[in-house]
Amino acid sequence: MNRLTAVSPAPHPLSEDDESLWRTATEVLDANWRTDHTVPSGTLYPHQWSWDSAFISIGLAHIAPDRAWRDLRSLFEAQWPDGRVPHIVFDLGVAERDYFPGPDFWDVPAMSGRPPRFSTGLVQPPAHALAAWEVYRRAPGDASAEELRRLYPRLVALQDYLIGARGVSGTGLASIVHPWESGLDNSPSWDMALANVTADEDLLIRYERQDLKRAAADHRPTNDDYARYIAIAATYRNGGYSDADLVDRHLFVVECPAYNSLLGAAEHALARIAAVVGADPAPHRDRAATITRSIVERLYDPESGTFRSLDLKTGRLSTQRCVNGLFPLILGDLPRDIVAQVVAEAESARFGINELMPIPSSDRTADSFDANRYWRGPVWINANWLLARGLAAHGYAGHAATLRTAMLDLVRRSGYYEYFHPITGDGIGAGAFSWTAALVLDMLAEVGPRIGDPGTTRMSRTR
Repeated sequence: MNRLTAVSPAPHPLSEDDESLWRTATEVLDANWRTDHTVPSGTLYPHQWSWDSAFISIGLAHIAPDRAWRDLRSLFEAQWPDGRVPHIVFDLGVAERDYFPGPDFWDVPAMSGRPPRFSTGLVQPPAHALAAWEVYRRAPGDASAEELRRLYPRLVALQDYLIGARGVSGTGLASIVHPWESGLDNSPSWDMALANVTADEDLLIRYERQDLKRAAADHRPTNDDYARYIAIAATYRNGGYSDADLVDRHLFVVECPAYNSLLGAAEHALARIAAVVGADPAPHRDRAATITRSIVERLYDPESGTFRSLDLKTGRLSTQRCVNGLFPLILGDLPRDIVAQVVAEAESARFGINELMPIPSSDRTADSFDANRYWRGPVWINANWLLARGLAAHGYAGHAATLRTAMLDLVRRSGYYEYFHPITGDGIGAGAFSWTAALVLDMLAEVGPRIGDPGTTRMSRTR
């Protein structure tokens, strides 16, 4: 597997405890490397996942920049002619029985010289331009600049697809056609939209779940939700993965604040990349401004001081307070008054920024909160990493530092898990999870508060 022969040193001296974290995080990423990409985990997720690869590359930049770039290249080699980057790229050496829904279910035709059933037809949050910029920033030089030149047109094609074909509302925002596309699979944010999708559990007789063979049932989405997921995926597949007339004919069409915040962050990152590769950054800045304006106009709920997902089939905002409602903090051009309200939401008992535990994935005080079940309550490192960046970008250096400390303490105590119990801190889901290890490396490499994209520097608030 071309294993790393030695652990690359941290860019600055670390404490003994942090050196141990650095070493073990490197070992996780090394163990999960598969020739040209990194799997999320060696058991539950044996293929390449889209936004996982983005976060993983950021960590790899500190220890093996060549692998970081190879991970991103491998993912974009599976890009469709229409610009979409599939949410899973299948390892055709993994047996169909070892992951569901696998290549046979998705039935993607051969295209661009690739074999059939090579990927899914869904997408995931567009964190890739942000990741490419961060890898370049951590490992600058001619080789990295060349990687940016290679990736730039592919990154632009992905944005064009999302803003164009998936731009159902015509406002610059992208729509997701499946909860899996959000990355926040079973978040309460989708409950209202999913309520109108029939949960036919006979589908789970025809299509056997494989996740429950490797993870506890009370940690994973329910059978009802999973039956809905399969129905939505099958509908999209049976329609040839077409994005025409989605609101009229598809079962699930939603604008997600987290997804679109990353869409906007991608445009800010592309503006920076454009300056390196000799392209015009202005169109990216213009699209970023449009995306932020539309997120505020369409998804912000002033009564709750947070952002909500919008069901385009009903025109209704979700009533649930979830971590995706905090994600617009990663947009440096978010209006200051709204930033203050969203930070107040993060400070509240619903999410509770404190030194003991990072932010949970949904409102701790809500009836829908489930401390064990996937995105209905547990803590996720990638979400908190992004929020820490956003808080730093808007001058909340104290909050950003608090989240960083809480995340590192959590992993130090419980290990590199996929997600964590929001009260006890126990690890849940897959162990030796790649993006947890990758983002730990990034946080350990950090010296002082770091300003995130698009880099608006403001006076520090420790609050």
